[in-house]
Amino acid sequence: MDLREDFGTRIEGSLFGSAYGDALAAPNEFIRETEEIERLYGKGGLTEPPGTVFLVTDDTQMSLAVGEALVKAPRPFLETTLEPVLRRAFIDWMNSPDNTRAPGMTCMLATRRLEEGDHWPQATVSHSKGCGANMRVGPVGMLRGIDSPTRAAIAQFQAAMTHGHPTALAASDVTAYVLTELLGGCSPGELLPRLRAYVVSQRRVYHADWLRDLWQRVGAESPEAFIAHGWDECVRVIDRLEAAVRDGDREVDPCERTGDGWVAEEAFATGLLCFLLFPEEPIAALRRASVTRGDSDSIACLTGGFAGAHLGMSAWPGEWAERIEYGDRLAALAAEMRRGASTV
Repeated sequence: MDLREDFGTRIEGSLFGSAYGDALAAPNEFIRETEEIERLYGKGGLTEPPGTVFLVTDDTQMSLAVGEALVKAPRPFLETTLEPVLRRAFIDWMNSPDNTRAPGMTCMLATRRLEEGDHWPQATVSHSKGCGANMRVGPVGMLRGIDSPTRAAIAQFQAAMTHGHPTALAASDVTAYVLTELLGGCSPGELLPRLRAYVVSQRRVYHADWLRDLWQRVGAESPEAFIAHGWDECVRVIDRLEAAVRDGDREVDPCERTGDGWVAEEAFATGLLCFLLFPEEPIAALRRASVTRGDSDSIACLTGGFAGAHLGMSAWPGEWAERIEYGDRLAALAAEMRRGASTV
């Protein structure tokens, strides 16, 4: 198979896998006991998303918003030209009649400020590191024709427009990084050492051309100190992730090892843990992610994105693509991303 074709199937598998995880775990998002989930849906939870149409949450809606904005934005990517496109995409999402899926308070508050005309550093919620920052970042990891610093800057910037906490930025960056590595063919066994090296290399890298004076607005002593705080929190959760992968316990709720996923670094780590426990069993990975005490839909959304990036579209039952909500938009975005990859 041509490498670009292989990359294209991985893009499609990741976009659809993220949506499948979102839909599978959506009924469990606010159930705090795994025993209750299994009482309702059986041992191991649902075997496929419920309903004739697989309904998703704001996680998939906002992933599409980010991805479609990236496709529309002029190249080369710059903060000054990407910001208005992302702003419009977020505002359109906020005002959509489909925005009825318990959207995150941070995303809604910041986007309302953007709609009122605030410049993004004033609009962002500076204390928030909620998982809304990185559950939507997947399309950034699929970009080709850009260098690693630009990918990192875009991943952090799309988070910063709503979530101004440094950990939200760093967690979004590592989420996009892992997707890029998997899409490029990195094996699950190689992933954690590469991730560790990347995090260490980025600890004091502040993308000033994109983040402007965000560090001053939250009272940090320097831009380097600001972003280092976010990376340090990511390192601590990666320590727990590595220990959990070594243990390999598939039965314990992953949230007990890497956190409940309501904040960005924990959503990343717990979603990645579920994938790494079942690297060649994508449906099992989604089911494990969905039967968790935490933010199950965001965790499973990330797990599905990782699994699809590793295995491609063949990871998923073929009939699911006809039943997933927004399937036409997911397919169109995948085609655009594939087209971009084919020109590199």
